[in-house]
Amino acid sequence: MALQHKPTAPHHSAQDALRVLETVARHTSGVTGTDLARDSGIARKRLLPLLRMLRREGYVEQTADGAYVTGDVLARPGSAHDREAALRERLQRTLDRLRDSVGAAVYISRYVDGEVSVTQYADSPAAPRVNEWVDFRVSAHATAVGKSLLTQLDHAGRRDHLARHKMARLTSRTITSDRLLLSRLESQPPTVPVLDLQEYAVGTVCAAVPLTAGSAAGCLALSLPVEHAHRLREAAEKLNRNAAPVLLSLAI
Repeated sequence: MALQHKPTAPHHSAQDALRVLETVARHTSGVTGTDLARDSGIARKRLLPLLRMLRREGYVEQTADGAYVTGDVLARPGSAHDREAALRERLQRTLDRLRDSVGAAVYISRYVDGEVSVTQYADSPAAPRVNEWVDFRVSAHATAVGKSLLTQLDHAGRRDHLARHKMARLTSRTITSDRLLLSRLESQPPTVPVLDLQEYAVGTVCAAVPLTAGSAAGCLALSLPVEHAHRLREAAEKLNRNAAPVLLSLAI
């Protein structure tokens, strides 16, 4: 099975952010915004929002004279277990902010060892998470999360998954034809969120955007009660625009 690495907005933003962090790290005594733009090759108009995001996430700090230095998140030593715990904590804070920003429950999911796995989420009474009434591992054909992950596999990988998991009809909107599903996955633009319009559960709509980091397919998703379906596309686009901090955490 191979991943299909296609460029997405979060991917480009995370790549640019990594270039900024590498440039800051080379200047141990600090670097000005002007020098940072010159050395990283990123235009100031693009650089300023990246720096705001990196400061908010703790990756860089600004000294009293305005220079940028490596932030506490990257400077903090620790064991592999400590770093893993710090990553989960940082991701959770980011997910909590995203939940409040988009007004929906949000999820990180990965495709590991041929299975869909929701690894972290943020919900609240005002933004309830999806009721997992059918195991997400066997319902990828019906969920935004599952379909987003499948779009990141090659054709053989998609066929292998569908051969191992029967496409059960979960609602009247569920696609149960592998030919139709494969056709839709093939034509899904990488920069457009994948939607689930009550295909997994009556009363719930979802959207997901790809988060491919390293060798594993991943995605960032949100869910809304169907009475808020009119907000889905706008919330999904906002999720896509704000996915870079999540991808950056996974890449470091």
